[in-house]
Amino acid sequence: MKVKKGDKVKVEYEGKLENGEVFDSSNHGDHSHPLEFTVGDGMVIKGFDVAIEGMEVGEEKEITLKPEDAYGDKNPDLKKDFPRDMLPKEREPEKGMVLMMGTPDGRQIPVEIVDVDKDKIVVDLNHPLAGKTLIFKVKVVEIMDDAQVPTEDKEESLEDAVGGSDESKDKEKSE
Repeated sequence: MKVKKGDKVKVEYEGKLENGEVFDSSNHGDHSHPLEFTVGDGMVIKGFDVAIEGMEVGEEKEITLKPEDAYGDKNPDLKKDFPRDMLPKEREPEKGMVLMMGTPDGRQIPVEIVDVDKDKIVVDLNHPLAGKTLIFKVKVVEIMDDAQVPTEDKEESLEDAVGGSDESKDKEKSE
């Protein structure tokens, strides 16, 4: 069975940059934590989502994603100045340091300090992987059972659970 849009899948993966540096993996030492997502729902980056379609359980492949299919190009307008006194005093800010910044909806996002002077810091609000080509080794581990049941079968099962189809009700009335 091939993966199609709407299927919930489990995928093992390793993500590398063009220089070979691994930036993420579903394997951590002796443990594997496959990524679970619904294909086509936008839960993962576009290129990753598209690459999984058509694969089968157990199939492995390597995919290369240009920035436009991953985290996009770096947007220079996303470099912002902040007063230096907004930072905690415990640690001296340095160029290249990554801070976690809260968003209005409560999420935490990583931001990189790209410049420091005596009064301000400049942070880059782009995703850390923006502007980069990403190389993934992927393997489809599982297509989840509930995603394999066709909608018609789910409806029939629901009818059976709530007293059968109209045909069976008509049959009961005539008896």
